[in-house]
Amino acid sequence: MRSWKVTPLDQKTIPKTVGEALIDLLEQAGTDTVFGIPGVHTVELYRGLAASGIRHITPRHEQGAAFMADGYARITGRPGVCFLITGPGLTNAATAILQARGESVPMLIISSVNTSKSLGKNEGHLHEMPDQAAFSRSICKQTFTLSDPAQLGAVFLQAFTAMTDARPGPVHIQIPLDVMKLPAEPAGFRPPNPKPAQDFKLTRAARLCNSAKNPVILIGGGTAHASDPTVFQTFANALDAPVISTANGRGIMSGSPLDCPASPSLTSIRALIAQSDLVIALGTEIGPTDYDMYATGPLPPQTNMIRVDIDPAQLAKRSDAGLIIEGDAARFAAALTPHLIPANRQGTARTAQALKGANAELSAAYGDHIDAMESIWTALPDAIVIGDSTQPIYAGNLLINAPAPRTWFNSSAGFGTLGYAAPAAIGAAMGTDRPVVCVIGDGGLQFTLTELAVARDTGANAAFVVWNNHGYGEIETSMTDAGVSPVGVTPMPPDFIKIADAYGLASRRITDPHKLAGALGDLPRPCLIEYDCPKPKS
Repeated sequence: MRSWKVTPLDQKTIPKTVGEALIDLLEQAGTDTVFGIPGVHTVELYRGLAASGIRHITPRHEQGAAFMADGYARITGRPGVCFLITGPGLTNAATAILQARGESVPMLIISSVNTSKSLGKNEGHLHEMPDQAAFSRSICKQTFTLSDPAQLGAVFLQAFTAMTDARPGPVHIQIPLDVMKLPAEPAGFRPPNPKPAQDFKLTRAARLCNSAKNPVILIGGGTAHASDPTVFQTFANALDAPVISTANGRGIMSGSPLDCPASPSLTSIRALIAQSDLVIALGTEIGPTDYDMYATGPLPPQTNMIRVDIDPAQLAKRSDAGLIIEGDAARFAAALTPHLIPANRQGTARTAQALKGANAELSAAYGDHIDAMESIWTALPDAIVIGDSTQPIYAGNLLINAPAPRTWFNSSAGFGTLGYAAPAAIGAAMGTDRPVVCVIGDGGLQFTLTELAVARDTGANAAFVVWNNHGYGEIETSMTDAGVSPVGVTPMPPDFIKIADAYGLASRRITDPHKLAGALGDLPRPCLIEYDCPKPKS
């Protein structure tokens, strides 16, 4: 039997399909991992994947794919990429896409859509939506439909630019089934040109800073991916100002006596802001879930504020600041620092006083929760802690000493979904060699329980800490406080140790949160640790 050998010349004569050319573009853009569940509508996306250098991670649900992409993006600073099928693949991922939108996480969603000639006709095709692009536009920054193979390179560049420009977020490219398999000319990719140097209004900013007697600095998630986070410490030291960080800004000032890692929703922290004669807000949207967690009212107009944000749309939402600067927060801090005149503004004393007040506001239970969370870093000093909407995470968002940027983030603010932390932790583990610890409630984990299998598939360096209070404890408390008889807040959890065994994860049940650090130090990865909380007295 004669065998045929394909020569390099033969290979050149075989044009690549749109799907294969797209894989080439992803590689050129630096993509090393994609998350998705193959389906009959995405077969052509996978044609070139096996021969590429891109790793494919298969979640157990499309929502998990986008949550994983979120965790990956937050750790690496590179876009998380998802492959989704037409219709239900995209709708299943919608919750996770909106979580990324709320938290400014760059995510590239690549999906199929029904054939070009069928779009908008509602003829009952498999996975058909009335208008998939319209649905996607309501949850993503932008949506692009590739209708012409010759436009692949241009569409990819437009999507990449929209995803990373100004405030990052999820962007969607949909490719009709008939277009995905058409031949495509090779298309090169070059990263979008960076914005020209911004006008930081340094003269006016320096004058305001140097005349201030008790300034304060607010930092948010827009500072977390600074290539050199020490610029913020240098800036704060030069100004001698306390630095208040939102949940996504925690760890930027770690180790500094000017670090105030406490929520601006706390009364004592609000007082620190109110008593300041200059507020410098760097990379923070000043949103309610950070600054008005208890719905007591937003921060009053801050005419004594210098506000710096990379997104003009965010600046327009709160235009009461005395000086508004569109630009990168780290570049602004670095540029302004040499213009500051040293002065003793009692920054360390003001920080200590505010923190003392913040600690006094916390309940004893929340204090215990924070101790348990900080013990994670005692056991694993370089750990990344990723949280869900659960009690110890709420407590940590109020006040926690994270050791470095991007070592504390969660889904309990912004869009505020349940089930985020487990798949996000797996995605993060795909992007780093550092240990990842997921902290999630028994209710939240049941939203995405099956993704534990992916941790086993990938050998993720991840520990899943289940805070099992046998129901929705925080919601039960809220109902009771509101004078509502609790209903529907005690769903029975499964035996998580047996679940861990079924998925092949090492596990341990503890009844004392002080033993969390020991369990984290002992168990191989991936593993599950269940903290069986004491049941409240009836």
